[in-house]
Amino acid sequence: MINYIWGGLMTVSIAAAFLFGRVEEVANAAMQGATEAVTLSLSLLGVMCLWTGIMKIAQHAGVIALFSKLLRPLTRFLFPRLPRDSEALDAIVMNMVANIFGMANAATPLGLKAMKELSRISKSQVASHEMCMFAVINTASLQLIPSTVIALRQGASNPYEIIIPVWIVSVITLAVAVTAAKLFALKE
Repeated sequence: MINYIWGGLMTVSIAAAFLFGRVEEVANAAMQGATEAVTLSLSLLGVMCLWTGIMKIAQHAGVIALFSKLLRPLTRFLFPRLPRDSEALDAIVMNMVANIFGMANAATPLGLKAMKELSRISKSQVASHEMCMFAVINTASLQLIPSTVIALRQGASNPYEIIIPVWIVSVITLAVAVTAAKLFALKE
């Protein structure tokens, strides 16, 4: 459906450009937008490569294992039905650590691995409570360093001024989301 909406918007825009004699402006805007999209993608790719590399170094240095131990009581509370030695739990912890450090792009493969493991464990076509809880935590993640947003704000006078608001919103969102997920899990 979204393809039809976007297609309709582009068709109407091009038709309006022809109708009002602004074809050149629309063509220039399209080229400028394409150029800016490539520039943005490359700058975000650089940030993603940097943080993915840092994550690999942290993993090999044992920092991830340390965070895993620190987060284990929390993950036991959030995912009480998962076995303690579960690969899903390890992937969830790594995903949480990546999100905490603002490495959303690096967290994505870890999130996919965690969801795949959770799906394998549940052996059901319906999302389990653990899968729902993980989706909630991953979506409303707490970020100490919102690196993607900071990278997007690099032209601003102070790109780091959003850190405190991000912390506040992240904590509130995460608390509400986890509470809601726990309450829905209790209803069953």
